Amino acid sequence: MEPETRTLSAAVREHLRQLCLHEFPCGTGSWNKSRFLPQTSRVWRELIPREEKSLSPGEETVEDLLGLVRSAHSPWALVEGSSAEDLFLKELAIQNPLMLKDSFFYTYFRSLRVVDKDVSLVDKELLKFVKLEELVLSANQIKEIDTTNLPPTLKVLELYGNKIASMECLCRHPPPRLQHLGLGHNKLLGPLESLHVTSDHWPNLVSLDLSFNNLTDLQNMVAGLQTLKHLRLLLLQGNPLALVPHYRGFTIDSLARLCVLDDITVASSEKHLFRGLSRSEDLLAPEAQLLVTVGNLRGVLDSSVLDSEPGPQGPFITYNYYVTYDFVEDEEGEGSQYGGVLAEIIKPPSSLEQLGEDILEEIIEDVEESLESGLASLSELGEMEESIVSGASEPLPRSTDSAEELAKLRPLLDPRLCPSPGTVLFSTVPKPWSDVIPCNYEMQHTLKDLVPLKAFLLSGTVVTVVEEKILSWPVEQPSSSDSPLAAKKGKGEKDKKEKEKDKKDKAGKGEKEPPKAQKGSKKQKELPKELRQDPPILRVLGSSPVVLEPLLAGEPFVSTVCNFGVIRTLEADRLTLNRDAKKNKKGKKAALEVKSKTKMPAAPGDGPRPGWHLPPGSSPGGRGASTNHPLNLLVSVYENDYQPEPLTVEIQIQLIQWRSTEEALRGLVM
Repeated sequence: MEPETRTLSAAVREHLRQLCLHEFPCGTGSWNKSRFLPQTSRVWRELIPREEKSLSPGEETVEDLLGLVRSAHSPWALVEGSSAEDLFLKELAIQNPLMLKDSFFYTYFRSLRVVDKDVSLVDKELLKFVKLEELVLSANQIKEIDTTNLPPTLKVLELYGNKIASMECLCRHPPPRLQHLGLGHNKLLGPLESLHVTSDHWPNLVSLDLSFNNLTDLQNMVAGLQTLKHLRLLLLQGNPLALVPHYRGFTIDSLARLCVLDDITVASSEKHLFRGLSRSEDLLAPEAQLLVTVGNLRGVLDSSVLDSEPGPQGPFITYNYYVTYDFVEDEEGEGSQYGGVLAEIIKPPSSLEQLGEDILEEIIEDVEESLESGLASLSELGEMEESIVSGASEPLPRSTDSAEELAKLRPLLDPRLCPSPGTVLFSTVPKPWSDVIPCNYEMQHTLKDLVPLKAFLLSGTVVTVVEEKILSWPVEQPSSSDSPLAAKKGKGEKDKKEKEKDKKDKAGKGEKEPPKAQKGSKKQKELPKELRQDPPILRVLGSSPVVLEPLLAGEPFVSTVCNFGVIRTLEADRLTLNRDAKKNKKGKKAALEVKSKTKMPAAPGDGPRPGWHLPPGSSPGGRGASTNHPLNLLVSVYENDYQPEPLTVEIQIQLIQWRSTEEALRGLVM
């Protein structure tokens, strides 16, 4: 069902009715009857001496009636946001109500504002306003305007926030004296719009606002604007064409008479910087460039301290952390280039570098002893927290190019890690835990399809912090007697018996036993270093939207620190402190390490560690305790207020804009 058509004249009449211009304290009535008596009574009253004139009971003076309209606390005051014209009509209805006739309205008003009244049709009744110079019809439902219904005296026409898809309807019979045209926040789209901004239609135009539409062709738009000899003020921001790096410089150099562009004054120095850029029009590609930078990640929970020590059969668990964000997919270029980003995110690392060297040595020794004594069957794993995968799974394919393999991996993803339609998921390099994880990530996105980019900037991106948990298992060796391991073992037993026999013979002969081999010779055996990995278990630690709309409004970049709240716990941090203290062999070194994890008055050379806060003046050691002992420091942490650092990540999205012709040419060469 189509909405009912509402005309401009109907909206004007309804607005005048709501002003109550014929009701108290306006108009005529018992409150001012002595001022507006019939003519015969006026003649009789003229015989009465002037000093005896007085108001009848129940009448109000003009000043009192005006006070009822002007006072903000009066029930007859105008609603907040009323125009100056509304106040003028109310005061006129008190001072001289007999003037308020239709002929007065049509001949008096030079400005008419009908905002947010659901007007969809500008009818011919508007032509009755013979002196109208300004018409504001913003925030309505207008799709087209019959310009034959616009008064020829019109100088200002504002149609912000309507549904106008083309300027063609305005160019049929445009007002010849028009100086300002405001069409911001409409639906103008297509390369033909540049044909409707020429001097053939707007010979006297001084100011033009086409901001926040879907105009994409900068070169042709500027070519049309060059014919407007009186144009001094121009707004094009919010359009896809304003996202290209050369937008401001090319526009300024092409329109030499322009004084203000996007509400920023065009200085002579700026004109000098961009001089000659318009002559390089053929080299300027219509594509946008955005630079995404991800800085430090703080406040991450160290999940490794919550896991039990692995047995000889595993699993050996590693944790990595990274940041993801979604970005618009460019069908013409970037989409195919980064189509495999999602697969790359869930692909496990190909090396075991994240496992610490000390831990690896212990693992290898345990696996070696276990293999020598016979491999035991793998015990079933309990349910894995924060995951839909339990137990040991098949090794992850190293190639995720096929759609089938990628589809198998998708169930392991949190829904928040799946990008929305039309976007691609990007991620930083997974890194192991630390107090401050430096992401050191930069990615430049170059996009040719500008309309989807504008829609993406309006909706914003989503930044997510992900924990990647990988379980590794020792590869089982063949158990048959023909296997190389079994043969090696049998041969080793035979050699051992022969050595024992030789030893007895030598002992009987009184010969000395040769020196023993070094203790580390056992480790010189071939060790089963190969481990297989399960698909990574991903857990979202925090997710937050980032508003990118300021980039459309002319801001050069959006920089923010996403705060996901506190995810660290007292128990986990307690275990982390204990683990760090055990790693240090010297007590003093351990004390300094623990002290660095607490925000308290530090000794010279000591730095605070994020995530721990102690009240000023508190003693870290307790009564009669030595502050140099790590255990006393640990106890002090829990005796004082626990204030963990929230999970945060630094992110910046910059819209690249060239600031001079030299920079533009350098960018083209690169």
